[in-house]
Amino acid sequence: MLNPYIEAHELRELVLKKEVRPREVAEFFLARIEQLNPRLGAFMTVTADRALADASRLEKMNASDAAKMPLFGVAYSLKDLVWTRDIRTTFGSKNYENWHAPADAELAVRLANSGGILLGKTTTPEFGLRPTTEGGLCPPARNPWNLEHTAGGSSGGSASAVASGLHPVAQGSDGGGSIRVPSACCGLVGIKPSRGRITRAPQDGESWAGLSTTGPIARTVRDAALMLDAMAGMMPGDPYAARPPARPFVEEVSAHPKKLRLALINYSALGPVDAETLAALESACGVFREMGHRVETLTLDPGAMLEKYARVIVSASGSALNIPNPDLLDPMVRGTYEWGAKISAADYIRAVTGMHNTSREIVHALMPYDALLAPTLTRPAVRLGSLPSNPATAADEIYAWIAFTFPFNSTGQPAISLPNGFNKSGLPLAIQLVGRPGDEAGIIALAAEFERARPWKDKHPPI
Repeated sequence: MLNPYIEAHELRELVLKKEVRPREVAEFFLARIEQLNPRLGAFMTVTADRALADASRLEKMNASDAAKMPLFGVAYSLKDLVWTRDIRTTFGSKNYENWHAPADAELAVRLANSGGILLGKTTTPEFGLRPTTEGGLCPPARNPWNLEHTAGGSSGGSASAVASGLHPVAQGSDGGGSIRVPSACCGLVGIKPSRGRITRAPQDGESWAGLSTTGPIARTVRDAALMLDAMAGMMPGDPYAARPPARPFVEEVSAHPKKLRLALINYSALGPVDAETLAALESACGVFREMGHRVETLTLDPGAMLEKYARVIVSASGSALNIPNPDLLDPMVRGTYEWGAKISAADYIRAVTGMHNTSREIVHALMPYDALLAPTLTRPAVRLGSLPSNPATAADEIYAWIAFTFPFNSTGQPAISLPNGFNKSGLPLAIQLVGRPGDEAGIIALAAEFERARPWKDKHPPI
């Protein structure tokens, strides 16, 4: 029997060596989903027939073609915001409960062509507009470390599934932290790539003025890098394009970074960082110093600098959605939708311009440093139903929690969330590494070094 917490790269090797058949992989994880998903709310749509068809196709491939596929025989999921022509795409909304896209997203095509076995579509808050996965059509995504707490959002189903051993890797998307937030909540590795690293064709153009991207969620840095390799690349006509890497990202896991100069940000005016998170962050800084890296604290507050622009851009983008019946919207999402509809085109353009100009200031301030260290979240996973505590203060409460994630959607820099121990209640804590523009390679190498110094892959939730 397979280990449910097997790493993707290990599973791939077993399948390539024919020690495990692709069909066995599909059947094993489908059975585990059937057993655990009712408690977790991780999957919105399970695609058993598709998974078995993927497995059958892989079993007929010759060894030479199989060896070229980065995810050959690896089970994965797509977030239910990604277009899939033959599988419903609900966007977590009652308005789209049985909707089918006119085409597959290029991302979905790439993952299928990488040799992966698609198990289904994971849960998301409506249109990805919450940092917790609840409300709307999908069931709440529960945190396997404590089922009363959120798995985060908006890729909460993806993170809940990976953390629970329902498959090794998942696709997520991130417009303000939606890969890093659930990864932090569930004790996982999540990479928000550079702006333009992964195409959004044909589904989206700029996608929230370039704030939103897609990326991998995994249990280890190696697996996250492996999946990023399968996803990366632009399409002709994309509004943004990141410079192609010098070599596959997965090869950076074995690199040993030189002695680096690292910036540290541990304060934001948007919301206080809780004591246990701060203590764990300082402990992590000690690990980096022991590695020989120099860590310098900065007074820069990117969240406070960018919040007013992000609010306008996200709300205006939400109001641009095609909503046949606004009465069916999650009340919190409806509030965003209605407020965004009042934003003028001129105000939107001013916000985008302000975001880009402020982002230039932030990137310029960080250029002397090889990477930035910060908390991923200001506190661990909140209880389901508790954020926001008051609809009137919803935006303030959300930005206080994600104060260290959303700024780097604005700047377009790559960022990675890493497990960093647990608080006294047993909930995961996390740190975030932010790289220079286009430098996923640098933060992947640094993250892998941290992972070797403070291993976490053998820690699993009590699910």
